[in-house]
Amino acid sequence: MTPDLSLLAINLTQRCNLACEHCYLDAGTLKDGTEGELSSQEVCALLDEIVDMDAGSMVVLTGGEPLVRRDLEEIIEHGAQKELAMVLGTNGALLTKARVKSLKEAGLMGAGISVDSLNPEFHDRFRGQQGSWQQTMNGIENCRQADLSFQIHFSITDDNAHELDEMIQFAKLSGARVLNIFFLVCTGRGESFSDISPLRYEQTLKKVIQAQEKHPDLIIRARCAPHFKRLAHQQNPDSKLNQISGREGEGCIAGIHYARITHDGNVTACPYIETSVGSIRETSFTQIWSQADDFKQLREPALEGRCGSCEYQKLCGGCRARPVAESNNLMGGDDFCSYVPQGQAIIQPLENLQQGVTWSEEADQRLQRIPRFIRKMVKKRAEVYVAERAQTVVTAEHLSELSARRFGGKMPFKKPTGIKVK
Repeated sequence: MTPDLSLLAINLTQRCNLACEHCYLDAGTLKDGTEGELSSQEVCALLDEIVDMDAGSMVVLTGGEPLVRRDLEEIIEHGAQKELAMVLGTNGALLTKARVKSLKEAGLMGAGISVDSLNPEFHDRFRGQQGSWQQTMNGIENCRQADLSFQIHFSITDDNAHELDEMIQFAKLSGARVLNIFFLVCTGRGESFSDISPLRYEQTLKKVIQAQEKHPDLIIRARCAPHFKRLAHQQNPDSKLNQISGREGEGCIAGIHYARITHDGNVTACPYIETSVGSIRETSFTQIWSQADDFKQLREPALEGRCGSCEYQKLCGGCRARPVAESNNLMGGDDFCSYVPQGQAIIQPLENLQQGVTWSEEADQRLQRIPRFIRKMVKKRAEVYVAERAQTVVTAEHLSELSARRFGGKMPFKKPTGIKVK
């Protein structure tokens, strides 16, 4: 059975107004990179196909810098009118008041804005342009004033990992709904950029887990860090929630519930895996999603190396992009992980514990109001949460408790209102 597509990232362009040291695309300048870009019609046709898949997907429009595309609002409006969750991944520097207004009117659900440091000089150096930090701050404020949901994206390196606590406070004070902490995979320009060390990686993930418990009013989550599931289980192995496989949303979902479309129509498992499994200009995305060999491997992995002997292989599974970058082996061991397998039995992810759990009418009504792209994950977590307490009915109170614990009482993005339908 082909799994649902929860998240689709579309690199609309390789063009960018900045030149970030860590960019996986080796993005071009404003004057370059237009050759081969998917047209408005091609992107909208892809969105129609995603709608027909009936997966309730979230679509992330990114780049390069997607705001350099003049047809961005047209694309957003097309997807939003078909009830796709349309969001933006941006460096934030071009989020003027007028642009935020037009994006929101088109139906944009929210934006993920990259902030690499609270030190303007560090951020500007990281982004390759003086003054970019202030432009990004202006963009965040413009989103806040327009009541457009936004998240902060913080890419961790050895040079800025010490800022995590301050970045959490900044995200809260700025009105962000989420702080996403990205752990770089060295591809593109990032191949020559120093990543975080394995030791700091482990330490930072532990701090992320602790920070979420300390700050329930802000969603704090690791990205491109499937080891998060191992650490969470190690800290609390009795928690049934920690026994849910990371493949269900908290770990690596590349090729399982997630795919990326390049600016010229190629399909890859994630932004850090450059190997194309097909082109939407030659084959339908639906066919690629269901039949690509690499995707089938990711869904039924036969892991090798240290990952293949690790007892956490089904909860975590390691990053698949790193072994591809190192040895072109999709199933290879993730040598960036510092954990040494203990030779114990494989920890089996939670399955079917929620059988026999039913939903109250009020809880089910609330579930249907949750954006479809995360509804399945919320449903499973709620049923596990109730079963763990030896109860049999999910109530609205249970959903409120889970929302406060996982989402700080608010969802990652708000559904847009007032979408203009032609």
